[in-house]
Amino acid sequence: MELYFAPLACSLAARITLYEVGAPAAGARFTQVDTRAKRLADGGDFRAVNPLGQVPVLRTDSGECLTENTAVLQYLAEHFPDAKLAPAGELARARLREWLGFIGTELHKAVFVPLLDAAAPDAVKAYAREKLALRMARPETRLASHEYLLDEFSIADAYLLAVLNWTLATGVNLADWPAVMAYRERLLERPAIARAFGEELALWQEEVRRATG
Repeated sequence: MELYFAPLACSLAARITLYEVGAPAAGARFTQVDTRAKRLADGGDFRAVNPLGQVPVLRTDSGECLTENTAVLQYLAEHFPDAKLAPAGELARARLREWLGFIGTELHKAVFVPLLDAAAPDAVKAYAREKLALRMARPETRLASHEYLLDEFSIADAYLLAVLNWTLATGVNLADWPAVMAYRERLLERPAIARAFGEELALWQEEVRRATG
């Protein structure tokens, strides 16, 4: 199994999941991608793996390539059921998909992609920020009375944590949502998350050093 990732991108959620299930010990590999140049570390063209040039991509043990974060995360949760990163039961599984869809569309794409895009016009960034309060109110309400998005830690939490890290790069003040801020701080103490975040932060810092010469 091989995960194509970029440091601190949404693929961090898949790395967290792989650490939660213990996959690296079973031989899972991590391949870093330069998503701006669309190049692999060995100089290869990443678009030969994913024509969109986006991470994550998961190459399964059978050689199949999966794209899209929500598909990758659900595959991993189902491939390693003993880790219990996806709930059992029809309604509970639907709630998981509900949170994954919300994080992917309403937070990741609608809000943070424009805020992170250096080429996005100021008007677009302002429009994205206008959406933030209403959308952050949803996890704030849930997390004010629950430890996780579902009854137990799940792949939805891994995804939300990856997205919440982007507040550091966009000037979004998590203090405006104290339950969400406390949730992020709790998750960062979880061993698999602390390891994944620490490793990718170091890789991201190295990328910045190389880019700035």
